[in-house]
Amino acid sequence: MSFGDPNNPYGQQPQAPYGQQPPVPPQGGQPGYGYPQQAPQTPQQPYGYPQQGVPPQGGQPGYGYPQQAAYGQPGMPGMPGMGMPQGYASWGARVGAYLIDYLIVGLIPTILYIVGMAMTASSAASSIPDTSSCPPGDVQCISDAYNKASETSTPAGAFVAIAIAALIGLAAGIFVLVKEGSTGQTPGKKAMNIRLVKETTGQPIGFGMAFVRKLCHILDGFCCLGYLWPLWDEKSQTFADKIVGTVVVKSQ
Repeated sequence: MSFGDPNNPYGQQPQAPYGQQPPVPPQGGQPGYGYPQQAPQTPQQPYGYPQQGVPPQGGQPGYGYPQQAAYGQPGMPGMPGMGMPQGYASWGARVGAYLIDYLIVGLIPTILYIVGMAMTASSAASSIPDTSSCPPGDVQCISDAYNKASETSTPAGAFVAIAIAALIGLAAGIFVLVKEGSTGQTPGKKAMNIRLVKETTGQPIGFGMAFVRKLCHILDGFCCLGYLWPLWDEKSQTFADKIVGTVVVKSQ
């Protein structure tokens, strides 16, 4: 009874002589036991493109690998105080923006208020009784002088001027807060190319926080220390900025 090749009774694959290549399987056939499979060849990438999944030598992004800015590093937009390329606004720029805002929205109310107060002061001066023309001891003359002075009242124009000044000032203040909260720029800040933003996000703070920041400026008014603080502060912040968490930066 025959069990195959008498020279290979155990079914072993023939071994190639030393120094020779192993036998090649027939064309179209699948390599079987004893025929090592060759790894499929990976198509070569065009010149100048690194292999997929393999970073360039040294681990540094190279051609074809865009380098992303790390968190807080220069080049990351909207992160003041953490490497923003535009930097913080100078104290002089902030003062200039305030003066421009005052000239635009505060000058007319101030003029009207001064006019109203001047009219009131003039009326008060005329209300002082003039008894210089009365003979000594003439009680009737003195009484008439006092009655005439008491009839003098504050003119209506003074009240009108002061009321108009108050309304314009209120409207102008709301306008400034809306612009500062929504865009970070008042007319003065826009002219000086600076912007008020939230320190952690780099975004405008909204009307509510802009109003709170305006109230916190009361602390800056004590001896004007808070308004002078940006001169030596690392982030050029006033006390109000530190409380609310805002910074004034150069606009891009």
